[in-house]
Amino acid sequence: MNDTPQPRIPTVDLGPWLSGDPDARAATARTLDRALQTAGFFLVTGHGVDPALRSGIREAARAFFRMPAETKKAYEAKVGGRGWLGPGAEANGYSEGTQTPPDLKESLTFATHEPFEDPVVNAEWYAPNVWPAEVPKLRTLCEEYLEKMGELEKQLLSLLGEALGLAPDFFSRHMDHPTYGFNINWYPGTEVTGDPEPGQFRIGPHTDFGTVTILDRQAGKGGLQVFTDEGGWEDAPFDPDAFTINIGDLMARWTGDRWRSGRHRVLPPPADAPAEELMSLVYFGECTPGTTVESVPAPVGRVAYEPVDSHVYLRAKLDSITVG
Repeated sequence: MNDTPQPRIPTVDLGPWLSGDPDARAATARTLDRALQTAGFFLVTGHGVDPALRSGIREAARAFFRMPAETKKAYEAKVGGRGWLGPGAEANGYSEGTQTPPDLKESLTFATHEPFEDPVVNAEWYAPNVWPAEVPKLRTLCEEYLEKMGELEKQLLSLLGEALGLAPDFFSRHMDHPTYGFNINWYPGTEVTGDPEPGQFRIGPHTDFGTVTILDRQAGKGGLQVFTDEGGWEDAPFDPDAFTINIGDLMARWTGDRWRSGRHRVLPPPADAPAEELMSLVYFGECTPGTTVESVPAPVGRVAYEPVDSHVYLRAKLDSITVG
């Protein structure tokens, strides 16, 4: 009998899950159900996304972020838009009702790449992505990456359906034409940001808003922390081969709060390594506009939320973190 305690944030290899072996799939589902009840996070390996693709995006994006502010300003966007979010654009702590200083980051932000048939949906949730002309290879790399993220998202949603003891397509059937967000977040050192203000983070404490978030991150002293009931704030585990996955508010509502929307933050540049520079690739999974998110009933669900329109909810959350 193995008495070794399970890590609060486990690593799940997709290989056995994808193999179709019933015992392996059931074991994976049980592991995830436990982890998502306490932290809302897990790591995933066996996803098949080439590390060279991820490093190539970072190299191209870094070339853009290091350009003069005047050059970047031509691509300036609002939160939820497409383009460049400059310093001071976001304060993610606002979504929790905390009046934190603006986040110490810059972002390139992209979103849904195919228009919708409904002109009302199209007007709100689709606009052509804006790709910096100064780094032409970024578009090709990102479009390949986003195709991989869409495939991985559907696999994860199937896995999550089974982890709840539901049909594998319980969530994934709401993915006929989903929206998504994709941020390349640049966390420069204090030579760019200046010294942090009291209570200021690279990203303030928050939960994500959608279904699943797929994060490709770098390790650092001023890196990702997650909140768990048992440990409070703690550094997120890191595996360079793994993606860090967390569920968002819509998924938590869908499960009737059986699963936790993963609360997290990114620490400010550390005092003992002020020049530390990190970059994260963040894919925010959503679902098809018009999806009604209704809590799974007991005994699976624990709270019966009022049903919500997925994208009315998302729009309100995006507005809540906009500075100014």
